[in-house]
Amino acid sequence: MKKIYAGVLLAASLLFAPPGDAQLRLPGGGLGGLPDLSRPLLRDSPLRQRIDQTLAPADLPGLRQRLTEQLLERHPRELTRGPDGSLIVRQQVLALPSSQAARAQLLALPGVTLLEETRLDGLDLGWLLLRADVASLPRLRELDPLGDYDLQHVYLGSGEVDATPRRAGRTTETPALAASARVGLIDSGVDTHHPALRGTAVYRHGCAGQSHPSRHGTAVASLLVGRDERDGFRGALPGATLYAADAYCEAPDGGSVQSIAQALAWLVRERVGVINVSLVGPPNLLLQRAVAAAQARGHLIVASVGNDGPAAPPLFPAAWPGVVAVTGVDGGRRVLAEAGRGPHVLLAAPGSELVGAASGGTGYVPLRGTSFAAPLVAGLLAAKLAQPEETAAREALAHLRSQAIDLGSSGRDDIYGWGLVGEALRTAKAR
Repeated sequence: MKKIYAGVLLAASLLFAPPGDAQLRLPGGGLGGLPDLSRPLLRDSPLRQRIDQTLAPADLPGLRQRLTEQLLERHPRELTRGPDGSLIVRQQVLALPSSQAARAQLLALPGVTLLEETRLDGLDLGWLLLRADVASLPRLRELDPLGDYDLQHVYLGSGEVDATPRRAGRTTETPALAASARVGLIDSGVDTHHPALRGTAVYRHGCAGQSHPSRHGTAVASLLVGRDERDGFRGALPGATLYAADAYCEAPDGGSVQSIAQALAWLVRERVGVINVSLVGPPNLLLQRAVAAAQARGHLIVASVGNDGPAAPPLFPAAWPGVVAVTGVDGGRRVLAEAGRGPHVLLAAPGSELVGAASGGTGYVPLRGTSFAAPLVAGLLAAKLAQPEETAAREALAHLRSQAIDLGSSGRDDIYGWGLVGEALRTAKAR
């Protein structure tokens, strides 16, 4: 893989250890002043009773493949498969030339057209969006071996939302929350009219100011900051301010590298310390640049490891250095059968026996997948890191790791990472 700027790597390395390391080079310590976010719904709530038997393992390893096929069928003009089978935007290449001379040379090539010059303000990063055939990518890399060139990959959600609404049980107390608490989200659109989110301050980005609520984005948002006293639902950081970037907007190229990077740059400009990304896809040199630039500024990126199965290759952004890669476990503390594994797995959190806000309704829907484990970890981290800062980010992650329940092999392992956190944040009864 091509280089990342030395300055970015150096800064990121001071904050994070590479995913293959057996040890995280982080200071120890307890969670200190972290508010009590662990009170579960009442054991006898109607929600717990009704959905206990509805969360049988879904065919999540095939979900991303099915979504890919559906998108290709729906948008054949805009989307296609790359050489490795991954979903890409047709005839688009992202280019970061190493010099002005290299830029001029590539723009002079037959069949290469400049579509847009992208500036990611806040990340001190930018690239060229080119119209070019996939077959031209090796040629571009050969002409400019010091530059970075990659396809316009499309990333997808990593969890399944049941379509059947359920109601939540009642709880008696919501923990106190610092007024400054806030967290970022890069996902599909959020339904802010749902009762769990109606009283939450939500700042939006993307879609030219239009709202495109979706099931996945709404469910993840509710697990981050949701609070519904009437029905007894609350997320990991109830009532915190949510900065929600819609990277899809119901567009044919929704979830592209370009849209995710622009969302990330916005959250960096807004100085949101913790950013949840419950999306997965292949490695991409340009998106990796954007993630590393955010990390170098003291941001924690939390991402789901994906549901392609234990034998699948690592998915991204979770597998990039320094990203807080989260897997999911069931009510018996067993890793989800469909969850990805590898040396990048850092923490585990509940990934089933969960419900989340139903987009377009007032009820709650059963959830399963690593998509829904990640926001629980992000919420716990955001309680300690409202704004980006390198030392505070390092300490917040070390504190949460110190609270982890060690599962599997002693110490960090490729299945559970350092262990289970947020177990009491389940919103449905464990089996």
